[in-house]
Amino acid sequence: MRNICVIGTGYVGLVTGAGLADFGNEVICADIDQTKIDVLKKGEIPIYEAGLKELVDRNVHAGRLSFSSDIESAIRKSSVIFIAVGTPIGEGGDADLSAVKSVAQTIARNLNTYKVICTKSTVPVGTGSQLRVIIDSERKTDHNFDIVSNPEFLREGSAVRDFLIPDRVVLGVNSGKSESIMREVYRPLFINKTPMVITNIPTAEMIKYASNAFLAVKISFINEMANLADKVGADVHSIAHAMGLDGRISSKFLHPGPGFGGSCFPKDTEALVQTGLKHDVKFQVVQAAINANTFQRQIILAKVKELLPALDGKHIAVLGLAFKANTDDVRDTPAVDIIRGLLAENALVKAYDPVASKNMIKYYFPDLDCRPTVSEAVKGADLVLVLTEWNELRGLNLKDLKGLLKSPNIVDARNILSIDDLKKYGFNYRNVGRSTV
Repeated sequence: MRNICVIGTGYVGLVTGAGLADFGNEVICADIDQTKIDVLKKGEIPIYEAGLKELVDRNVHAGRLSFSSDIESAIRKSSVIFIAVGTPIGEGGDADLSAVKSVAQTIARNLNTYKVICTKSTVPVGTGSQLRVIIDSERKTDHNFDIVSNPEFLREGSAVRDFLIPDRVVLGVNSGKSESIMREVYRPLFINKTPMVITNIPTAEMIKYASNAFLAVKISFINEMANLADKVGADVHSIAHAMGLDGRISSKFLHPGPGFGGSCFPKDTEALVQTGLKHDVKFQVVQAAINANTFQRQIILAKVKELLPALDGKHIAVLGLAFKANTDDVRDTPAVDIIRGLLAENALVKAYDPVASKNMIKYYFPDLDCRPTVSEAVKGADLVLVLTEWNELRGLNLKDLKGLLKSPNIVDARNILSIDDLKKYGFNYRNVGRSTV
C-alpha cells in the first residue's frame, strides 16, 4: 500500500483520509489550521458525521492515520498527495481555486520524488492542466509527477459508507504509471469489483459537476411539480412514487421540500454555469434549477403567511436548521433565507436542531434563540415550521405538540408528518405538494 498525504481536514479530507487508511494505506491528514489538528490529535471530530469518529479512532489506533500541521513534511514523506481543500463560490459564481493553487505551489517546493497529485476537491474542468503549469513553473527539482482527478461523491450523513462502499470510483489519469498507483491505493475496492471509471482528467472533472447538477435539477423539478400539485389537489408523493418506478428515472432525489442546500449543489451548479459561459455554452436547464431552488424558499414563506398573514410579533418555532438530516452543516441551508424572511416580518423565531444550532449561530445568526429541546422551542408558538427531516421530528407526538402551542398552525416543509394525524388533532397545516390531500 502507499504513503499518502491528504491536504485539508474538512468534510471531504477527513473522510477521505480515514477511509484510505482503512484500506491499509499510511495516511497523514494535514492542515494549516493548527486548532483543527490539535482537536483531531485529542481524538475529537470537528464535524458531525455518522460513523466517522469510529473510523478515525480505528485507524489512529492501528497506526495508519495521523494528523499534522507541517504540510511540507507530509508532502515529502508521501508518494500520493490528495488535495481536499475547499472550493467555495468565488466572484461571479466561479469556483474559488485559490486554496487549491496554493497547495499546488507548496507541493512544487517539496517535490523530492515522483509523486501522484490527486485532486479530490471539486474543481472546474481544466483545473488539472492549471495545476500542472503551476507545479512545472515552481518546482526546484527535476522529479516528475502526474496529476490525477478523483472526484468525491460523498453524501453528508452517509459519507463513511459512501467512501467505503461507493457506487463507483472515477479516476482521471494521463499515464499508465499514475493509473497503476491509484489502483493500488483503492485496491480493496478493485478486489470487491466496485465499478471503476478510468478516463482522462477533463472528463473526470466534468463527471462530478454533471452528477451534482443533474441531481439538483431533479430536486428543483419535483419541487415545481409539488407547487402545481398544491394548486390542483394532487399528491406529489404519489406522483414521485409513480415516476420513480420508471427505471429511466429512479426514485432518488424526487423528494419535495424547501430546496437544496449544503456545501455542494449550490456552488457546483453555479460553477458549472460559469464554466459553460466561458466556453460559449449556456446551461439553461441548470440555471433554471438554480432559479427554481431560490424561489422554493419563498414558497415556504408564503405557506407560513397563508396560515399567519400578519407575522409581526408572532412566535414561529423553526424545527431543523441543517440543510439535511444527520449533519451539522448549515452552508446554504434553506433555513437561512427562510429565517431571514421571518425576521424581516418582525416574527419572533425560536429554533431547534439536534446538532446544527451552534453552527447556525456562529455563521449566520449570532442572536438566534436556539432551544435545547423541541418542547422549549414550540411552547407558546403561533406556528411550527419543520425544515429538516430529522428522525425525531418524524416521530413528533402531534397530540402533545398541540397542547404546547398557542395556535395549532404547522408548515411541514419536508412532508414528514402524518396528514391523517394533523387532521385528527385539528391542525391548520400546509405541506409541500400534498396540502389538500
